Amino acid sequence: MTTRKFKSARAIAVEVLNRCDPKKRNAGPVLDRLLGETDQRQKATDLVFGTIRNRGAIDTMIAEFSGRPVERVQAKLLSIIRIGIYELIYCPATQEYAIVNEAVECAKSNVGAKQAGFVNAVLRQVIRHINRRQKPLSQADAGRVLIQTPSSGCEFDTDFLPDPQTCPAEYLSVVFSLPQWLVSDWLNEFSEESAWQICLASNRKPGITVRPNRLRITTTGLTDKLRQAGIELDISSDDSAIKIRSPRVISELPGFAEGEFIVQDMTASQPVRLLNPQPGWAILDLCAAPGVKTTQLAEATNDSAKIVATDINPRRLRKVEENITRLGVESVDIVHYEKLPDSTFDAVLLDVPCSNTGVLAKRIEARYRISPEDIQALAKIQSDLLNASAERIKPHGKICYSTCSIQRTENNELIRSFLKRNPTFELECEEFILPSAQGFAHDGGYTAILFRK
Repeated sequence: MTTRKFKSARAIAVEVLNRCDPKKRNAGPVLDRLLGETDQRQKATDLVFGTIRNRGAIDTMIAEFSGRPVERVQAKLLSIIRIGIYELIYCPATQEYAIVNEAVECAKSNVGAKQAGFVNAVLRQVIRHINRRQKPLSQADAGRVLIQTPSSGCEFDTDFLPDPQTCPAEYLSVVFSLPQWLVSDWLNEFSEESAWQICLASNRKPGITVRPNRLRITTTGLTDKLRQAGIELDISSDDSAIKIRSPRVISELPGFAEGEFIVQDMTASQPVRLLNPQPGWAILDLCAAPGVKTTQLAEATNDSAKIVATDINPRRLRKVEENITRLGVESVDIVHYEKLPDSTFDAVLLDVPCSNTGVLAKRIEARYRISPEDIQALAKIQSDLLNASAERIKPHGKICYSTCSIQRTENNELIRSFLKRNPTFELECEEFILPSAQGFAHDGGYTAILFRK
């Protein structure tokens, strides 16, 4: 019997990055198809997403220390070099010689020995300029350090970064691999310290947060089950969420198959909590896919409301069905958008499509695609959906409007504009949350509860 030969995590990562330009294609589906070819699944995943997440900073390094802009580096070589630099800077526990040796071997097998020499030269040059691969930020020179965590970074021996004092937007854009126009927008809207924290949170390695399914298990019951399986975890201060610290495949966690939890960030759970839906309500979830908030509506009403879930994309409704089936929810009726009944509801949950600027840590490719023009176009769609929702609300009913954006154009400005046009509605409450990498780290987002008089 022959022993199966697995590919290395780096080989898988190179293959994924060669196939996926983040400006056009998400890496996740390609990575999922290839993970079975390696026995280093967690490492391969980190190399792919870590390299994409930090690509702006990495490309600055390539141009600085190779003397050649990335546009002039052969595409297959570029993926290998990017992964190698990612490991040198952001994976300080990995030995330098192992990073360089495997990058060179990978280059030899992909493009030949001559080009492998260039890979070796670039990575060696980067190493020569590293003072310390992991250093406390409190002791580091900001102009020479690339940030790894809220408290540490990789320090170099030369000032190659934009000056954080005179060019804060350019500096934050390079260090956190984010669009400069977006960083400028945050600096104009928030304090410089807040903008720094937003950038840090937008570039963190996101953890996995789950919401216990209260229809089947308590938070205590689920945490006990996870801990018995050796899972390290943290519990939110209100006991509503559990952060998984042990790297595991979600579907292999205890309780998943039994429908005892669903993945949901703390911020994403806030809209339904603010709405506070009641048993017996008729509720429309207008942009329901993938159904996480749909199931939360059912849990919050003890599976005793009348919930209609729909989405403009009929294929995505299958995911809603999967989630309500796994969690054992019975109060949800899935209806195709064009077949939506002409009736009114006690509440409409409107989780609109948005720019994702509050969840860039998880939707890493979004940073390479979003533009100011896109945000204006999204605001038009959001406004149209809000108007459509208003037509379906009973007197004294509520609209729960939510986004995973932190742009005012999609949030409070849009809501103020709606209220001016619709005097029969008033703002009951709103909540704006910035993403955070500190403590029980979470995404950013906005919620407004609108009440029909």
